[in-house]
Amino acid sequence: MTVHPSKRRRPALFALSLACAAMLAAALPAGASAAPHPADAKAAAAAGFTDDFDGPAGSAVDGSKWQIETGDNVDNHERQYYTSGNKNAALDGQGNLVITARKENPSNYQCWYGSCQYTSARLNTSGKFTQAYGHVEARMKVPRGQGMWPAFWMLGDDLGSVGWPNSGEIDIMENVGFEPGTVHGTLHGPGYSGSGGIGAAYNLPGGQAFADGFHTFAIDWSPNSVKWSVDGNVYQTRTPADVGGNQWVFNKPFFVILNLAVGGYWPGDPDGNTSFPQQLVVDYVHVSTNSAAPPKS
Repeated sequence: MTVHPSKRRRPALFALSLACAAMLAAALPAGASAAPHPADAKAAAAAGFTDDFDGPAGSAVDGSKWQIETGDNVDNHERQYYTSGNKNAALDGQGNLVITARKENPSNYQCWYGSCQYTSARLNTSGKFTQAYGHVEARMKVPRGQGMWPAFWMLGDDLGSVGWPNSGEIDIMENVGFEPGTVHGTLHGPGYSGSGGIGAAYNLPGGQAFADGFHTFAIDWSPNSVKWSVDGNVYQTRTPADVGGNQWVFNKPFFVILNLAVGGYWPGDPDGNTSFPQQLVVDYVHVSTNSAAPPKS
């Protein structure tokens, strides 16, 4: 997840790595390298993923597509506890997934700093869907306020065997509450992770805020290239030439993550002006092998 150079970022994704390590290690042969066999990449690219979040209001997400992570995140000094089931991630009955951050602790959750102050949700497709290359897109409305940190991102499926940042991380969209009109897209890999991630920002014109409405965030991803767009407008393209002679770790399958963090090194903590609950509303997540509607160049 991208940061300004002056901001500190997670040193590692230990919570996710531990949760997925057994599953991923079992799926990977001993000595597997970061680069997939061409046949594996071809098979992954033939897959596709669609979730339009249709279902009755209050329903949990489709467990055949998503797993829900639980716990806190000391690595980023985030303040929330990620809960299970539909407590903080539920369908709204109108074709949306709503991830809700609340200022509460109904079950005496314990966080790295003591009794947790907030709850939220984080979902991923690890062990259920991975893909190398294609068009990866979500239409979302982000929350508003100091300390909010929504993200739509991806991690390499070999995370459990090679660790982060060797797994690679593709941040398709991140927003922090103190920048209401800005989103960030970033790559993290060996030698260019954390505050050294490689990316760019996209700014809405005329003082608009992303929380004012829905926007479409996407990447078009091919061997040795990742291209970011917002509402179809391309704002950056990255290739191996951009990683300063370090290893390009994005020619392999990745899985998808959605989360709404509260506080942390980058966004800072909520303040007296932050209202709760806050919501990340997701209309859909689509992953295809190519772009049916190419972004504007």
